[in-house]
This record gives sequence, C-alpha cells and structure tokens, in this order.
Amino acid sequence: MKRRRFLSLLGGAALVPLVHSPTYAGSPDACAAPLARDDGLAVADVAGTAQAQRAALCQMADRLVASAANIHAVLVVHAGKLLFEHYLSGPDQVPGRFFGHRTENVTFDADTLHNMKSVSKSVASLAVGIALDRGLIRSIDQPIFDFFPELSDLRSPDRDRIRLSHVLSMSMGLDWVEATPATGDFHNDEARMNMAWDPCRFVLSRSVKSAAGQEFFYNTGALRLISTIIHRASGQHLDEFAHDTLFAPLGINAVEWLRVRGETDAGGGLRMRPRDMVKIGQLVLAGGRWNDHQIVPKTWIEMSTAPILKATDDQSYGYLWWLGRSRFNGHDVPWIGALGRGGQSIRIVPQLDLVIAVTAGYYQDYSPRAFQLQYSVFRDVVRALLPAH
Repeated sequence: MKRRRFLSLLGGAALVPLVHSPTYAGSPDACAAPLARDDGLAVADVAGTAQAQRAALCQMADRLVASAANIHAVLVVHAGKLLFEHYLSGPDQVPGRFFGHRTENVTFDADTLHNMKSVSKSVASLAVGIALDRGLIRSIDQPIFDFFPELSDLRSPDRDRIRLSHVLSMSMGLDWVEATPATGDFHNDEARMNMAWDPCRFVLSRSVKSAAGQEFFYNTGALRLISTIIHRASGQHLDEFAHDTLFAPLGINAVEWLRVRGETDAGGGLRMRPRDMVKIGQLVLAGGRWNDHQIVPKTWIEMSTAPILKATDDQSYGYLWWLGRSRFNGHDVPWIGALGRGGQSIRIVPQLDLVIAVTAGYYQDYSPRAFQLQYSVFRDVVRALLPAH
C-alpha cells in the first residue's frame, strides 16, 4: 500500500488549516492531575517519583498549544494507573443534526465522545475473539463463503482460498482503492461499498490481485464482512454484541456505533470517550483481563497482536491491529496500535506497561506535518517515561 493510502489511516481530514489556537479545557490549572471518577480507572498518585514524568508530559502539552496542533486529547496510563489526562479545544467533525457530519469548534473534556475512525477496526477484533471463544464462530480458518452462501455465484478457485483469517489480516488479495477523500468520491471503494445495494457482494466481487494471505491490501470492506459475520453468528448487530460482551464488562456506558445500510460500521463508525480508549488499551495490555475477569481470551489477544504480514512504513499487521517498533533514547520500543484516520490512536507499549490514547482532528490532512504532529505525541510520552540510555 502506498504511503499516501497509509497516511489516510493516520492523517485524516484537516478540517481547517493548522493555524487555529486551541486552549486548555476544564480546570484553570492547565496541567492538573487526573481526577478519580467512578469509571473503574485507577488514578496515579502524581507526587514523588511520578513528578518528573508529569513535568515532561506537561511540557509536551505546552508545545502542543504553542504549535497550534489540532490535538484534542492525550491520556497516559502507566503501570495500570491514569498518570496524565489532558484535553484541549479545536475544530472537529460532529454528527449532523439529520445526517452526515458538520464541523464545529469543540471544547473537549472527559465526557466528550470522539470519532474513532479506524480504531473501530481493532475494537471489532476484540469482538471476534469473544465470538470465537463462545463458539459462535467455529474457526478463523473457515472459508469466507461459509458465512455468505448466498454469494456462491462469486466463487472461483482464487476466491475459494479466502479464509476469515485473511479478512482479519487485510490479505484477501482482492483489489481495493481506498484513496482520499474518504467520502464523496465515487473512486473510493469504501464510499462505493456504502452505496451498494449489497455491500458484502461489492467487497467479494472485487477483482483478484494476488493469492489470499500473500500480500497486505488495506481494505475497510473487510470490516463490512466482519460486522455481518458477527451479526449472523450471534443474532445481534456488532454494536449490540460489543455492548453486552465487551463494553459493559469494562464499565464503558457511553458509546455510539453508527450503522450503515443495516450493519454496524465496524470499519470506522465508533464514537467513544478517551478514558474508555485507554480501558481498551489496558485490556489488551493485560491479556484480555479486566478487574480479574477474562473478557477477551488471552490466546486471541496474543494471536491478534502478533505480526502476520509486513504492512507499510516499517509496520506489520496482525488481526486488525498494527504492530510497530520505534527507537527512543537509545531503546528499541515495540508497540501495538489501534490507529484511525484523523490522528486517533491507542498505542500499547508492553515493555513499559504503558497505554497512550490520542484524539485529533486531521481527517483530511495528508501532509507530512500533520502526521509528524500526531506521532510526536507518542514520541514525547515514551521519551518522558523511558530512562536515559
């Protein structure tokens, strides 16, 4: 996949030029310690050893304001406790009053839902793991047409090789064009899929480009298949299934998950709070456990976050999770990521017992500067917590 396409996942659409001046939200103390809330998140004692780390994080927040970056929230969980929680203001896409979305300036806080874009895909992966554990899906090795017998007229020797595992790893081998912009462009297969009378047929009828399992092709259409499979297997729409089996056990009680043409938009329709984003990250970091309850099977966490294929920009892909390695302060730092267009991200760094959640508003800005601004938040947090080398 070309770099331009990859930036569509991480960069996303800048709603306005990068010249606005975001302001701190909430307390006059611009870098106040996170407050304990009745939401299941433990809050760090910022006194003592955490003070130097927080000072570095507060300096990062100051730099974000000085750079006029359209970053909306940065949350850091270290050693199982919320160490840093910072909200800003800026332009964002919010749901329209009747349909679509509109742009408005938003003052973000702990209760503001944010568009997750493709972070939704990684959350859907967790739902797949739960469905497998409950026997609703027999195996990721099942042929894809087992789930779509009504599309048997599309079968061919090449398509018959496609397994659920290939859908999860973006390696179906089918042609897919997901270039910018993501909406309003009939040359964008995601937009065309969402207008098709049968979106799953649209996805599986794309021409074969390579053998299944051989090459990474980023394909949001794969998530339409996943959403439909979970609906058929469980009898619930994906958003309902996720609520009952994932969100409710995590104490996540304020989410919105858009449906498109009758199915949950698993590819990018989730809206949630940043505090709930770090819960998702902490769940993965803990091998699927939360408060001594195994919510997602540990085996699925290990399988889905292991590299399956080389993807792009020196990153690999698992089952709807990104895997990368960065080098900071002389340390090699592997990370697991749920990454969404516009700058949304949950990055998990197991060796540092660290989860970082970021939201932003670069939905249509594919410039290198936009990407660098977003990645710099992750870099600065890791550097603040890494020992000098």
